[in-house]
Amino acid sequence: MYITCHQLQIDSELYEFIVQKVLPGTGISINDFWKGFSDIVQEFTPRNDLLLEERFNFQTLLDHWHKSNPGTIQNMEQYKEFLKDIGYLLPVPESVQITTVNVDTEITTPGPQLVVPLLNARYALNAINARLGSLYDALYGTDAIDSKPPAKNYDKIRGTKVVSFVKNLLDDWIPLAKASHKNVTRYKILDGKLICTLEFCTTTYLVDDQQFVGYTGDPLQPSSVVFVHHGIYIMLQICKEQNIGSYDKAGVCDVIIESALSTILDLEDSVSAVCAKDKIIGYENWLGIMNGNLQTSFEKNGEMITRKLEPDIELKSALGKSIILPGRSLLFLRIVGHHMKSAAILTLDGNHIYEGIMDTFITITIALHDLFKCGKPGLKNTRKGSIYIVKPKMHGPKEVAFTVDLFSAVESFLHIPPNTVKLGIMDEERRTSVNLKACIHEAKERLVFINTGFLDRTGDEIHSCMQAGPVFPKSQLKTNAWISAYEQRNVLIGLECDLQNKAQIGKGMWAMPKSMHNMLAQKIEHPLSGASTAWVPSPSAATLHALHYHSVDVKKIQKEKIKMNSQDFLDDLLTIPVVQQPNWTLEQIKFELENNCQGILGYVVKWVQQGVGCSTVNDLNNVGLMEDRATLRISSQHVANWLLHGIVSPEQVNHSLEKMARFVDDQNLWDKNYVPMSNNLENSLAFQAAKELIFSGLEQPNGYTEEILHKWRLKKLAFE
Repeated sequence: MYITCHQLQIDSELYEFIVQKVLPGTGISINDFWKGFSDIVQEFTPRNDLLLEERFNFQTLLDHWHKSNPGTIQNMEQYKEFLKDIGYLLPVPESVQITTVNVDTEITTPGPQLVVPLLNARYALNAINARLGSLYDALYGTDAIDSKPPAKNYDKIRGTKVVSFVKNLLDDWIPLAKASHKNVTRYKILDGKLICTLEFCTTTYLVDDQQFVGYTGDPLQPSSVVFVHHGIYIMLQICKEQNIGSYDKAGVCDVIIESALSTILDLEDSVSAVCAKDKIIGYENWLGIMNGNLQTSFEKNGEMITRKLEPDIELKSALGKSIILPGRSLLFLRIVGHHMKSAAILTLDGNHIYEGIMDTFITITIALHDLFKCGKPGLKNTRKGSIYIVKPKMHGPKEVAFTVDLFSAVESFLHIPPNTVKLGIMDEERRTSVNLKACIHEAKERLVFINTGFLDRTGDEIHSCMQAGPVFPKSQLKTNAWISAYEQRNVLIGLECDLQNKAQIGKGMWAMPKSMHNMLAQKIEHPLSGASTAWVPSPSAATLHALHYHSVDVKKIQKEKIKMNSQDFLDDLLTIPVVQQPNWTLEQIKFELENNCQGILGYVVKWVQQGVGCSTVNDLNNVGLMEDRATLRISSQHVANWLLHGIVSPEQVNHSLEKMARFVDDQNLWDKNYVPMSNNLENSLAFQAAKELIFSGLEQPNGYTEEILHKWRLKKLAFE
């Protein structure tokens, strides 16, 4: 049912949600809101249409060129001239310096970043509250330093190993003068200084007094002491009556470290939101967070638990002054891309409006509830009066300019200062990568974030060069010249544009949530690259990844990287990942095809049947991998590419899909909500969706998967 209002037809439930829950307290009347919304839809829809038409035209020109020049790029200068002639590769602005103001300190402090689906309130609260994490728990409960799984009851040997590991870290991060934290028997604050008592009643001090931030409790018997290292807080919790504390000389029962300094609440790739009801869930959770009152209850181990937003922590400095330690991550909201449309709101002639315009207008309006709390008590997100929005899947500077103009129009309607709404640009499409500096220039007054979304970027790379030839197997794609150039160039351009002082330079997700040992070994590459943040899949992973920002002085690395020239990587960035003469064995081809089909089915079956937008999917070796629409885009485009170039046949693809449907069904026997595919393939909506993603892969704009996923999910909902 729709309600007609100001040239729009609005889903009645969405209309009532806006009227009854969003607008009260904003000072905006019902009539003004819908008229303002309608005016912006009418103004920006034609521009959005033209941008999508331009995407189609560019791909058509690329396809024609690659058909005429098959295989790898033989003459890079000629190829670049072609890209310049068609307007794909644009002139590089000589000097770009972002001028973003009113940025919260979490943006400029290097540290981990969580990404979490906003439709799940429990997961969202877990992520928001992951600002402070127990290092003891993260090490004890994972394979980070000991592959042996933790015992049900407390394992003192394992615990002792964890404590020793952490005390060594403390000696590195917060060194004492000629002593170790292992030998401290008491921490106390006396005469404005932290004093550490050692065995035999001797005392010592911090090598750097400035590292001591504050404490809670009695200064002579504090319940916690807080330090800072590389801008990140470290809290020693002290309680000799607690189990762990009773074994510790100083009574330290836990070491809490700042973990997820920021979190991206996601309305895009990690959610399945296909109708107004789904969107309302996301918007309502965002409203609860902006109001500070979101909570959810659930059963765990037979006990009902209520989760809500954690409060800030009040400390006292060495001189007794009050200090507030934030208890929650700083929040970004990732909305949908320009290509998405929604049936939640229609034009008068029945056309779906662009979902990106809807997300922008409604979520910024909701964020007013947080802005109005600035300078007042309460659970606030921003302390600087800013709203942080990440915009995905933009192709080039013209699309960034469109987003900037849309933000400005909404700010003007809401009567909030220009550039209140900050923008995060995901560098995940090829045309954005090659024109990144020009993209930053378009958003220089409100930019707070760029990152390398290497998964979507790989999907776009495959689709962009689809007609050139067969692409490498997925494992080899990661070692191609273009992806290394992409990762390095993103950081260097960010530094050239002064992002290190006003914005985040980010890196992608660690995709194996249960493999923390490997994450500790490998993900240190991200801060070493000069990136100031990187995505992690869980609160524990955020706590462990935080260790890398203690090990690496990112600010120092960035100063060294500034001397490098980003343009040196352009030719490598434009090197397409196709094989001139494939020489893969039949067994290699079979494995790659089955690996792709298994990943597609494992993700799609949960998306279509259960509405799960991000899930851990076991691969062929039963290793759990985080999958979302970005990984689906790669796999479906990869098979479509091999089909196009005759590496595999339709019969082989169908055989692999049928075989992997049985395999995926077996992998999900534990899930009582799972709907099997293999016992009725013709009527399995998930199986048919997977087939369409592959066999219609060439026709999908930029290789995106959303249109097909939405179609089959809506069919599933129609049966309920």
